[in-house]
Amino acid sequence: MAKDTYLTIEKTPEPTIFKDRKSKFIGYAFPVNNVEEVKPIVDQLKKEHHNARHWCYAYRIGIEHIEERANDDGEPSNSAGTPILNQIKGKNLTNVLVVVVRYFGGVKLGVGGLINAYKTAAQMVLDQAEIVEKIRTKNLEIIFDYPDMNKVMRLIKEHQLQIIKQDLQARGKIIVSIRLDDFETIKKTFETIHTLKVKVI
Repeated sequence: MAKDTYLTIEKTPEPTIFKDRKSKFIGYAFPVNNVEEVKPIVDQLKKEHHNARHWCYAYRIGIEHIEERANDDGEPSNSAGTPILNQIKGKNLTNVLVVVVRYFGGVKLGVGGLINAYKTAAQMVLDQAEIVEKIRTKNLEIIFDYPDMNKVMRLIKEHQLQIIKQDLQARGKIIVSIRLDDFETIKKTFETIHTLKVKVI
């Protein structure tokens, strides 16, 4: 995998159910972009499953600086959140939250049983998720006078850049999205045309 790509899930898959000795473990996976999104999702699941005993979760968020957290929600230490987190890490995913809701069936599973149940529930839901490779990009703003328009458009076409925004009024202004690994090279190519103004957005 290139340095400028990362793996995540595109959308929330259908929840999965794992049962062990009458306890029921429901696995959920969500794409998330920041830590602020986590609590509302967990709170919503607590409302939906208000008769459940535990709502354990783990997340990995971020690209360059990854923030991760595992929450056992009252289960014995490291018996729930960590096995869930390890499944996310095992698939090399980021920007993902996995929640496993447990309905207690009256029989204690022991720490080994819990680790296995939470691990399996997390694995099942992630196996159902559509994993996608996303490319990291950076935006570049190019400001130009009309005589340079053809040169600018030719470079955009040559490098197959995606135009995010364009404004062709008094002066031309185009914002393009460039793959991170190619960014410096392409930026320098535009900068060789001295009549252009080039700015990183």
